[in-house]
Amino acid sequence: MLAIKLKRVGKKGQATFRVVVNEKRSKVQGKFNDDLGWYNPHTNEVKLDAVKAADWMKKGAQPTETVHNLLVRTGAIKEHKVALHVKPVKAKKK
Repeated sequence: MLAIKLKRVGKKGQATFRVVVNEKRSKVQGKFNDDLGWYNPHTNEVKLDAVKAADWMKKGAQPTETVHNLLVRTGAIKEHKVALHVKPVKAKKK
């Protein structure tokens, strides 16, 4: 199964990320099928090829939660953002 995910690049303390299409269970630093753009978390700059991303999603590639939120932010997909880092509610003991 294909996934659209972030690949970390850059030196220590100055990380930037490439948005790539890769197998879901493969290593992040390995080979990838296609490069869709980049994301710089320090300046919040994002450059994505929306046409390529939509094409890969039609072929069955699933974006990770973070990439999904980036695609929403850039306007590549018309959906709501996904809440990240939400802790599950514990059931009360009786």
